[in-house]
Amino acid sequence: MKHWLNLIRLILIAVCLVGCIKARPKISPRLPEKPLEHFSLVDASDINFTDDLDLDSLELAVKRSIKYYETNGKDKVYLIADRLIDAGKLKETLLAFSEVMRQSGKPGDLNERIAADFNVYMVAGADANPKALFTGYYEPLLEGSLTKSEKYKYPLYRVPDDLIKNENRIGRMKDGKFVPYYSRREIDVDGILQGKNLELVWVADPVELFSLHIQGSGKIKLEDGKLLTVGFAQTNGRPFRSITKYMLDGGKIKSNEVSYRHLFLKGKSEQEIYEILSHNERYTFFHFLDKEPVGSSGEPVTPGRSIATDPDYFPEGALAFIRLRKPVFDSEGNIKARVNFSRFVLSQDKGSAIKGPGRVDLFCGFGANAETTAGTLKEKGELYLLIKK
Repeated sequence: MKHWLNLIRLILIAVCLVGCIKARPKISPRLPEKPLEHFSLVDASDINFTDDLDLDSLELAVKRSIKYYETNGKDKVYLIADRLIDAGKLKETLLAFSEVMRQSGKPGDLNERIAADFNVYMVAGADANPKALFTGYYEPLLEGSLTKSEKYKYPLYRVPDDLIKNENRIGRMKDGKFVPYYSRREIDVDGILQGKNLELVWVADPVELFSLHIQGSGKIKLEDGKLLTVGFAQTNGRPFRSITKYMLDGGKIKSNEVSYRHLFLKGKSEQEIYEILSHNERYTFFHFLDKEPVGSSGEPVTPGRSIATDPDYFPEGALAFIRLRKPVFDSEGNIKARVNFSRFVLSQDKGSAIKGPGRVDLFCGFGANAETTAGTLKEKGELYLLIKK
């Protein structure tokens, strides 16, 4: 193992030296301590590559990743097991996969072609656990207005002028010193940003606004029916803290109520709501979007097909295959069963809470059904990476 690690480090150094002569590629990810243990080459013939969604959505997601490898991601290089995989190889993988999908008439044909033409790696979770942890995220829909009123009084802020990003740190200057930026409590409770003309739009519900902060993008429905799309612009750089864990630890909710944690806050006073929400100091700033919300790759995310992973370990834009369970709901929105499913997905986003090699957030789409699915999805499952041979 030590021999392999030293060899890989020498290769990375050589790549960097070549970059002194040519345009230097961006090496991503950082070299993990145990890079060979996160990706395990498996026998693809043992996997049933059944997909539970329509192929049109898959083709769209694949095209978006190909565009990423032709633009923002064209210089990326990743360490996969004992191989260095560049953007060109990842693009080649997607083109080959598209051809296989078009030519495969029966599921059996697809399985045979994948086993013949692709290397398939199983991605281990934390502490070399063979199962990855899956959660879900969605695009919220909120009621709002471009003007403040008694009903619409909770603002979405644009990035403040005094927010500074200094390398990997975010903060502001105070008395000539660089200090952390204002916390959620200082912004929402103390009103530190009021009167600075930073408000993009006002919404009617502080709990739904908090969900929008966590999801990072969503739509605002104005009183005249017009829909505005807002997306992530920046955070205040403060640490992310789970209010679910906070409420569990404080005995405010029970473990079987975690999926419906926001219902606890409905009907509470502003003081009670902000006392809980302020536990998460991280604050999100937004901007208006003239198209669908985009992932970290710079391309739009595709419902059911886009996943968020940690780019320090899993290659951005890459083709993956997942197997886990999903909730099935009755007419009242209650979970009546959890069923197994599998599908092809593309790694097209990242998230502040998505850390480690086997951590996955599935984009569930838009609206109430997507919210319910995302809010109740927390499953151990299998994550595979496909690379053309």
